[in-house]
Amino acid sequence: MDKITNTPSTSRNLVTRQAGCRQLAVELRETAKLALPMVLTQVGQMAMTTTNVAFIGHIGAEALAGTALASRIYLVGFIFGVGLLAPIAPLTAQAFGAGNLAVIRRSLGTGLWVAMLVSLPIIAVALHGEQMLLVLGQTPETARLAQLYLFGMVWGVAPALCFQAIRTSMGAVNQPKPVLWITVAAIPVNAILVYLLINGKLGVPRLELFGAGLATSLVNCGTFLASLWFVTVRRPFRDYHLIAYPLCFDWALMRQLIVLGAPISLAFLIGYGAMSAAALLAGLVSTSALAAHQIALQVAITLSLISSGIGMAKAVRVGHAVGRNDGPSVKRAGLAAMLLGVSVVTMLALVVILARFEIAALFLGKSTGNAEGTIGLAAKLLCIGVAFFISNAVECIAAGGLRGLMDVRVPILFAGISHWLIGFYVGYVLGIKLGLGAVGIWIGLSIGTTVYAALLVLRFQLLANRLARMARQSG
Repeated sequence: MDKITNTPSTSRNLVTRQAGCRQLAVELRETAKLALPMVLTQVGQMAMTTTNVAFIGHIGAEALAGTALASRIYLVGFIFGVGLLAPIAPLTAQAFGAGNLAVIRRSLGTGLWVAMLVSLPIIAVALHGEQMLLVLGQTPETARLAQLYLFGMVWGVAPALCFQAIRTSMGAVNQPKPVLWITVAAIPVNAILVYLLINGKLGVPRLELFGAGLATSLVNCGTFLASLWFVTVRRPFRDYHLIAYPLCFDWALMRQLIVLGAPISLAFLIGYGAMSAAALLAGLVSTSALAAHQIALQVAITLSLISSGIGMAKAVRVGHAVGRNDGPSVKRAGLAAMLLGVSVVTMLALVVILARFEIAALFLGKSTGNAEGTIGLAAKLLCIGVAFFISNAVECIAAGGLRGLMDVRVPILFAGISHWLIGFYVGYVLGIKLGLGAVGIWIGLSIGTTVYAALLVLRFQLLANRLARMARQSG
């Protein structure tokens, strides 16, 4: 009888595989520990937005429409600002991995300067929102209501972006929980302020939409001050002296933040623009198609909160490994985050399929005209959107890994090709030209997002393999 004997090389390979599995399990645990507070913080911020919408809805349909338009104007600028601040994570994470506290301090200080400076044009645009909406063909009354909301919100732009800078820096040094605690505390405070200022209770004047915007600004100021207190008073941040020299202006680091952040902002806006354009296509089909599209899109946004939080964690874990010059850990961090994110989003996507009709009815309600037809279409889009949900998770997580490697320019090209030349064009042809309507639009979106996700994954693997080879050679 033939016998299989274990040679020394076979034993070594077995030991190596077992060690690799143990290291991957450790990386999965560390990634999940870091990602959970980040995901919950994202959910908490969305909860505050949902609370605002619920209270504003009681003012009237026109107020809700004005808020939706105001949010579009506000979000474009705010997304650009968030993109500019995104490089704080890899810069701080790499410095943390290398034990370079000086760079950690300078990254946060420079990030706060960038946040304050970029808030100025965002405020200027928001203060002229009514004129912009009138030029775009909106009704005078809706544009006026949108401007009221913006008048209240603009004063919270700078604090919100400064909070984002501190939040990013905290996460990069493995301390995301304080931001979660601040966000959780802000949810009921936001609800109380919005209620009081909209309705004029407890001696507060009735401010309606302006009050809703002002409440958001006050909450943004509060969260910023609370986070500033954490990084100056509480350990371990106090030992880092993160705000030791707040007036120091590091031109070289600011230039680096802008050079790295501008492409990230553009990639965000390309994706955001493609989704907005898809809504316009759905509006060309019918009002029912637009409503169904918005329902499916809202579910996609909700699921993306999870994948974007895991993507942030991946950027941090990859940055730590780069700072240590540990090529194999870069690959493990990428694999662990991808396994975690895709597994979670896939399970949630299956839940969406099973509860698609209930989800659509929850968003729409039975009192709306042609409710049954819209619910049926939305349920169909949610089924088609499963590919979009999963590929969007892959996209967010892979993009986080590339940010950890500070690779930000090539993804812009990928985003333009995938979202517009492929996704939007295919959606236009299928949805409008071939008459598939919203179904065709979502097939196009799913194809575009899948292509983008695949390109980002391939790019990350290429760079991670190159870094691993360089680490072995230098070792």
